[in-house]
This record gives sequence, structure tokens and C-alpha cells, in this order.
Amino acid sequence: MNVADIFGPLILSLMAMVPIVLTSVGAAWSERAGVVSIGYEGVLLMSAFFGGIFAEMSGHATIGLLGGLIVGLLLGMLHGFLTVYLKGDHVIPGIGINLLAAGVVPFGILAYWGTAGQHQLPFKLYHWRTQYGEISPMVPITIIIAVVTWWVLFKTPLGLRVRAVGENPEAADALGINVEKYRFWSTVYGHALAGLAGAYMSVDWLGLVHKTMSGGRGFIALANMVFSNWNPLVSLIGGWLFGFFDALATWLAPKHIIPGQFILMLPYIMTLIIVAGIIGKAKPPKADGKPYKRE
Repeated sequence: MNVADIFGPLILSLMAMVPIVLTSVGAAWSERAGVVSIGYEGVLLMSAFFGGIFAEMSGHATIGLLGGLIVGLLLGMLHGFLTVYLKGDHVIPGIGINLLAAGVVPFGILAYWGTAGQHQLPFKLYHWRTQYGEISPMVPITIIIAVVTWWVLFKTPLGLRVRAVGENPEAADALGINVEKYRFWSTVYGHALAGLAGAYMSVDWLGLVHKTMSGGRGFIALANMVFSNWNPLVSLIGGWLFGFFDALATWLAPKHIIPGQFILMLPYIMTLIIVAGIIGKAKPPKADGKPYKRE
């Protein structure tokens, strides 16, 4: 085994961790405020699709990233309006977003590009090239976002208020904290990060739009959120771990060491094993997923 065989999968794992870490960091912030969403799979898919469109229209991959972030932001506003202001169930809107994306993206690829199932983008974001592989600028940006989000959430008055509305909204309300405002914008922030993650997949990491390109990463990000105990900083470790097995599957596939179907199952098998190991140990915020109605 040479040096490239060691560092190659490590470089790939850094690239693969980005969408999982960004999504799980956003989900952790949202749930710390008390709002649950299982629609991140749909957010990833929709933002990847529209991010690709915005990138091609503008000729700049960075515009695609921004477009994906905006798509996530808008979906977050929809989810927040339904759950925070209309006091709706937190799970059903997420299912709706996932189903919407599963219909819009395959149809949109055919309608906009005239191809069935996928479209190859003509360019990607600039990458730093090393002898072991390419690294995207989004890797350090993701690490910075995770660290800053953790710092704000646990070390500032803003983060204290966000955690308060997720733990005990009645007490927070009694202290004059606007529970609905903090919950709504926390939901928007969480979905915006997922939107950035989805656009990264299409205009940066993979360079294509595919009707199933989210590949369960939205649900893996939720598993990573629970694994990290709703801590954005720990999400970096879990995200890299999930990304490593994703990259390992990609690296092993062409070597035909074991059947490809089993290799592609690796990330999902590890997700099941890790989640099974933390069942009963992770404790979500007390008011997580519970609509707050002022008395």
C-alpha cells in the first residue's frame, strides 16, 4: 500500500463530509430551538437542482451555491410558518418537502435540460489540487461554520435564548423572549445550511444534477445530529466518520475487491450501527417538536 492509497480516501472523506456536516449543524441549531424537520433530504435535492440551474445561468459556480442557499432558506420559511406560526405538526411538512422534491427534480431535469434522470454541469467550483486529490474551499468553510455555530449556540446570549425556547418555551416567554421569532429564524437557518449543502453537491463536489443525488444524506445528517447530541462541533467528527465510509465505498468500488452492491451499502450500514449504539443515550431538547401556544 502506497501513500496515495492512504491519503486518497482521506481527501475524499473531507469532500464527502461537507453536505452531512452542514445539514446536521443546521438541524442541530433548529432542534435546539425546538423545531424538528425531516425534510432535509428534499432540501438537499431541490437545492442541488436549482443550484445547478443558477450556476449555468450565471456562469459562476458560486452563484449556484448562493442559489441553493436561498432555496433552502425559502423551504425553511415554509416549514417554519407551518410549524411555528400555524402550530402544525413538525413531521408532516418535512415529508411534504421530501415528496415535493422527489417529483419536482426528475420532472425539472427533463423539462429544463431535456435529459432523463441527470444532467452534467459544464463547470464546477475551483478546487485546490494536491497529489492525492482535489480539495474544495467548502471544506474549510464548513469547518468554520460548524465552529462558529457551536460558539454562538453555547457561548453567547443569542445561543442561550435559542436553547431556552427549545428547552422551556413557557419560561422563555415569561422572560420576554419572543419564542415564535427565535424558532422561526432558527428553522430558516437550519434549512439554509442544508440548501448550501445541496448546491455544493451539484456545482462543486459531483458536478452534476441527478434525480436521486441526495442519496439518503439528509437522513444520515439527522443520524449524525443525534450522534453528536445536538452539538454542532461534535457534528464535525460524526460527519467526517460518515463521509469516510462514503468515500471508502467510492474508493473501493473500482477495485472489485468485493461485490459493488455491498460496498455501496457501507455508509448506510455504519449509520444503522452508530444509531443503534446511541439509542436511549442521546437526549433532545425537552420541547423539541412540540408546538408552543401562548396561554
